[in-house]
Amino acid sequence: MSQTLIALVIIFTQLSVLAFGGGNTILPEMQRQVVEVHQWMSAEDFSALFALGQAAPGPNLMVVTLVGWHVAGFWGMLVTSLAKFGPSSIITIIMLHVWERFKDKPWRRHVQAGLLPVTGGLVAASALLITQASITHGFLAAITAATAIIALKTKIHPLWLLFGGALAGFFYLGTF
Repeated sequence: MSQTLIALVIIFTQLSVLAFGGGNTILPEMQRQVVEVHQWMSAEDFSALFALGQAAPGPNLMVVTLVGWHVAGFWGMLVTSLAKFGPSSIITIIMLHVWERFKDKPWRRHVQAGLLPVTGGLVAASALLITQASITHGFLAAITAATAIIALKTKIHPLWLLFGGALAGFFYLGTF
């Protein structure tokens, strides 16, 4: 197994067990590892892969598979997917049984209450990281701000927001 594949397995296994509150909570560390530490891609490339993964149907963390593919082709895709989704799935199955066993204990409610702000902070950090990597032009900042405001103030489906942002970028920047 190549050094790159071993590094991918180690990184994504660690990320797997850290993914409290959903996969997006690990985006900052994933981006730091693949962009800053290993320099396998630029921040813009990572942001583009994240956007592609979000736009595609399927699991929320398609970016994992796309990063693996970008870094090491088919085998990278395979090892990152198994390393990310395998350990967390096993832990989830075990913890569901434990959690159910203690469903009537008062401390369980306190643990849940404590995890909510941690999860919210991790998701916010992920959003900030992707936003910073994506905004390379003033007009892109305007699209981002408008999309965030519309998403917070209305009940418009996110796919319409994606479509609107893509259309605005196409007409303004002339590339799609």
